[in-house]
Amino acid sequence: MNDTELREVPFASEDIYKGVIIHAERWQVRCPNGMNAVREIILHNGAAAVVPLFEDGTVMLVRQHRVAIDEITLEVPAGKLDAKDEPPLHCAIRELKEETGLTASDMLLLTGIHTTPGFCTERIFIYLARGLSEGETHPDPDEFLNLVRIPLSEALAKIDSGEITDSKTICALLLTDRTLRLEGQAK
Repeated sequence: MNDTELREVPFASEDIYKGVIIHAERWQVRCPNGMNAVREIILHNGAAAVVPLFEDGTVMLVRQHRVAIDEITLEVPAGKLDAKDEPPLHCAIRELKEETGLTASDMLLLTGIHTTPGFCTERIFIYLARGLSEGETHPDPDEFLNLVRIPLSEALAKIDSGEITDSKTICALLLTDRTLRLEGQAK
């Protein structure tokens, strides 16, 4: 089958739930074989995540409680786009400042990932922040976190040990390591 023969075509939708962060819809789709099927889709504006990398090879992560999984997680700073049309870079700069107090002179887009494409439209754009300057944090009123500054190598080891399980953070740290290795090869 070629790619066009794989396409499901939505032909109807209905609202299931409209919330502050997500909007759920039930879609009717026509499958490639002509049959109809139901898909429940979570609509999300998207997000941006940032790996703040200091000159000494350390990164700043945030430790916070995630009530959905009832665990304390170690993650890269991140947040949702305020609107669907907000440039992800603006979101990344804002979240870096709010959560860590840091500003960066250099922001490199590493990638954009679809977190759960089977049922959700969320796409997170991941940036590498360098040339960091420290300032005061400004977390949202309902945001509680601790800052953790550790060597990138230690953060990577926490992926291997299973201490870091957040998918955006895993992608962000691995891509940061890859970027640094490729830059080292170019010198």
